Amino acid sequence: MKLNVSKDEMQEKLSNIQNIVEKRNAMPVLSHFLLNAGKKGSYIVATDLETALKEPIEVRVEEEGRLCIPARKLFEIVREMDGDLLLESVDEQWLKIRAGASDFRVACLLASEFPAWPVMEDVEEITIDATVLMEMIEKTIYSAGESDTRYTLNGLLFHAQPGNKSLTIVGTDGHRLALIIKQMDGEVKDEKRLIVPRKAVSELRRFLDREAEKTKISIGKNHLLFSVGSASGGVQFLTRLIEGTYPNYENVIPQANEKKVSIRRDTFTKVLRRVSVMSRERANAVRFDIGEDSLVVSSSNPDIGEAREEVAIDYKGDRLSIGFNARYLIDVLGVVRSENVVLELQDPLSPVLVKGEGGEDYRCVIMPMRI
Repeated sequence: MKLNVSKDEMQEKLSNIQNIVEKRNAMPVLSHFLLNAGKKGSYIVATDLETALKEPIEVRVEEEGRLCIPARKLFEIVREMDGDLLLESVDEQWLKIRAGASDFRVACLLASEFPAWPVMEDVEEITIDATVLMEMIEKTIYSAGESDTRYTLNGLLFHAQPGNKSLTIVGTDGHRLALIIKQMDGEVKDEKRLIVPRKAVSELRRFLDREAEKTKISIGKNHLLFSVGSASGGVQFLTRLIEGTYPNYENVIPQANEKKVSIRRDTFTKVLRRVSVMSRERANAVRFDIGEDSLVVSSSNPDIGEAREEVAIDYKGDRLSIGFNARYLIDVLGVVRSENVVLELQDPLSPVLVKGEGGEDYRCVIMPMRI
């Protein structure tokens, strides 16, 4: 194998795979990526056995070949070099890298040692706008669990139903839930409740934030394949699905909360940030005292002190005091785009529904705290 590549191209592609390649030494080959250099097209592949990425790379190939290259070490080398790079394999076990007066020699592994790309059978396909999928992920991923013992919560639910050209994505950690529904192209034959790992969805965002118009989602028995961009020159992102049963999110969403509070989103965010400075760090607890057209937000910490701020709201109803984890509310306000947000409440211990004013496709449920 012998090829020329620009520093920027190689650095970008290596940056894309750094969170995918395995950093532990359980299987040395997983800390490598596969470079396949062909005169009709070249690409790189990286995997940690749970997720896999196949991405085209623009190189000028003099001699075709395949090689497993240490991902982290090559990234560090390329980052420090100047000018275009010449990569040349030696005996399938070494890679020479040259740029200007710099000359490196890196130990590699045989291409045959790299894990095979999983075969997907009985595939169904749906298509959705890349920008829409990006929005759906951004508005739900923050509410998914992280290292939760209830392992099904450590991912997002992709829910598609036959006869319904819409896709629902849900994230929950048991204390809060975010849900968004958007239109898609294509239908599924049977109901699909697919749990996609949080890490995989987080990495996928890197490739949706581009100019690709459509993302094709291929649904297999154990995997999802996201194809972003053109069929020949796009990114293929594969993830293994989490096995198990996701909570029945439909039963969590309150339907009859009678008390409705409307408040300016940016003002609400600033108040919560200021007042929560004085709350206990882990709980982030703040107290809401809701009265007619007025909300008092307060927090206290016996070791530090207390904070209190009053803000105007649109509310007509009985007085109500309720506690929240301020972080949960701030997370929601960070992804809502409407000028005002609406909180639908019932009593101090019932789930609270949060949504943007005038929008029904995105909803968030937050469990209050005892105060």
